[in-house]
Amino acid sequence: MKTLTYNSFAVRSLFVLTATLVIIAGFMVSFVFAEGEDLKENKKVYITADKLIAESDAKWAEFIGNVRAVQEDTVITADRLKIFYKKVEDNNKNLTSDEGSIEKIVSSGNVIINFDDKVAVAEHAVYTSETGVLVLTGPNSKVTSGTNFVSGEKITFYRAEDRMTVESGIEKRVEAVFYSKE
Repeated sequence: MKTLTYNSFAVRSLFVLTATLVIIAGFMVSFVFAEGEDLKENKKVYITADKLIAESDAKWAEFIGNVRAVQEDTVITADRLKIFYKKVEDNNKNLTSDEGSIEKIVSSGNVIINFDDKVAVAEHAVYTSETGVLVLTGPNSKVTSGTNFVSGEKITFYRAEDRMTVESGIEKRVEAVFYSKE
């Protein structure tokens, strides 16, 4: 681990925190809006947690304890939210982190994602930015939209393809309830 002076440590911490907020904003914007829509500007993201740990050498930042991330009508709550940065090559062919680019976001413990008219609930959620795939896991994973819902042990959203798969667990089968509009 590198030894940093107070001033360089404070500047680096501020940069990592700012980059983390930008990354979460990008995640929420891409999650809420449909593929191909014009996104005019990123809106403010407000995050609260009991603790934040940022490890720039390991390429991650983690919010811990009563995490709540809000952007307009999208709200993510969880016990933990960890962001992994992409590793990129610099001009000297060394691997460095790009705090402005995200590899994946991992939420764990009592995860609830409110967006549009939907609520997703799971024990664990992983969003991979390169593929645009969100995977919810846990025995009580569920997505509700109005009075309709689907539940299973693993729910996978393929955002680019506008589709979802739901898998059962050992003890519980996939369950869905859909009401017709007629």
